[in-house]
Amino acid sequence: MTEPFTAPQRLPAWAALSAHARRLDGRPLLGFFVDDPARAERLSLNFANPVESRQSALVADFSKQHFDDAAFADLIQLAREAQLDEGIRRLFAGEAVNFTEGRAAAHMAMRDGCPLPDKREAGGAGAMRAFAFALREGKLAGSGGKPIRRLVNIGIGGSDLGPRLATEALAGLQADGGSPAVDFVANIDPRDLDTALARAEAASTLFIISSKSFGTAETLANAEAARQWLREKLGGNADIGAHFAAVSNAVEAAAAFGIRSERVFPLPEWVGGRYSVWSAIGLPVLAAIGGAFDEFLAGGQAMDEHFRSAPFERNLPVWMGLAGLWNTDFLAIESLAALPYAHGLRSFPAWLQQLEMESNGKRTLRDGSRSKVATAPVVWGGTGTVGQHAFHQLLYQGSRRVALDFIVPVGGNDPRQRALVDNALAQAAALMTGRDLAAARAALARRELPASEIERLAPHLVCTGNQPSTTLLLPRLDAFYLGALLALYEHKVFVQGWIWGINPFDQYGVELGKEMARALAAGQTGGQDASTARLAALAERFRQQTS
Repeated sequence: MTEPFTAPQRLPAWAALSAHARRLDGRPLLGFFVDDPARAERLSLNFANPVESRQSALVADFSKQHFDDAAFADLIQLAREAQLDEGIRRLFAGEAVNFTEGRAAAHMAMRDGCPLPDKREAGGAGAMRAFAFALREGKLAGSGGKPIRRLVNIGIGGSDLGPRLATEALAGLQADGGSPAVDFVANIDPRDLDTALARAEAASTLFIISSKSFGTAETLANAEAARQWLREKLGGNADIGAHFAAVSNAVEAAAAFGIRSERVFPLPEWVGGRYSVWSAIGLPVLAAIGGAFDEFLAGGQAMDEHFRSAPFERNLPVWMGLAGLWNTDFLAIESLAALPYAHGLRSFPAWLQQLEMESNGKRTLRDGSRSKVATAPVVWGGTGTVGQHAFHQLLYQGSRRVALDFIVPVGGNDPRQRALVDNALAQAAALMTGRDLAAARAALARRELPASEIERLAPHLVCTGNQPSTTLLLPRLDAFYLGALLALYEHKVFVQGWIWGINPFDQYGVELGKEMARALAAGQTGGQDASTARLAALAERFRQQTS
């Protein structure tokens, strides 16, 4: 039976917010600061590592978002009317917030952020840890006795994006020299695996096959290719099983592939793929960073506690969720650009794409009806300062408004790092402020151009401004703050999904394309549209010509 549910647009605060949006339409963002010098301090939240001085903390600045105090107060009221407090209680109590599949979403348990739904699941973490540290200490050998010094993680989606991001961000932080090299392979395109294998020595390489069902087509195709490569390199008498481990619940399927049962690490059913980096899916991260993995978990757990206990008025995930909802539903902004100013976070936009778009890219509500409001935005982005020389032009002078999240670790005193931070802050300010026609004329006049040339060029220098942004300023990029950052966005997604009335923890839509791909692989083109059937026939002809 479907529980009572009120669609968000029927809540009183929704009408009030629509009125605020009309009232604020066209008002320059910069004007908010002119009218209220204390705005930046009041619309910022700090989140600190509890074991450190609060002088060093993550600072989340929402003052460049396009709302004023009255609108923000009604956003908080919307959260109350949507009974978000009850949603948070259910999430942390292990109730079935994944209502379509009838189970909990208790990924927080993997970082001690909530109780384990099933105490039997606790044992796998110890086995995974022992295996990872044996790898780091050179105690695990391949079939010829040579220590394993390279890992290749074969997975896709949540079995790739989270561990890839965390490993890129944190590898090298441990100075003990125990870290094996780690590569990630996700694409079924042969070049992805071939690139990793070109760097690998078979005798000292271990493949981690990450698939909850051990049935993901792309992952199994790459796993089979890896097994064939090992056989060719090591010979037919080699113990190929010494070069494999798996993260999966399908122990029998993994065993049939040739993976020893003690090397199959379980992924609980109540941990969804895109929320799974904290679980056994994080095995390559643990092997890469060692003890820092505990700090990574601690950062996530600290954000869990903050989300669970802080009042909405000072709750960072709630603010993140409400700011995004305001942009999507009341300012009609259709995309969110994730802009990490750190090379270590280069995979963050891709990770966030899956988290937000697979979680909240839906239109069916709890009661089975269709949403009347917009849900997840299109998420994209790239690292600064590289993006400044690629797509920032559209942000300055394009025809669309885009919401922006700047993620800015400060780090040390390297002049290049200081320049990176300066660029991030300047981009957020410039995209908010813009440049009007008078300022464009003045800039050209300083070049001592003729008046006619100034008039000709000035319109081309105008930047609209008013691009709303949130800046997350991290004291440094370390394991604790990375864990807190990822958990922050996980909870942001829950806030929005709860208010919109959709389930962030299923992904039925992606199955449709997989079904069609299986049909094409089986040669079943009869039921396809004419375009797809023709393209499939052409592809088969090209294969025959190049075989």
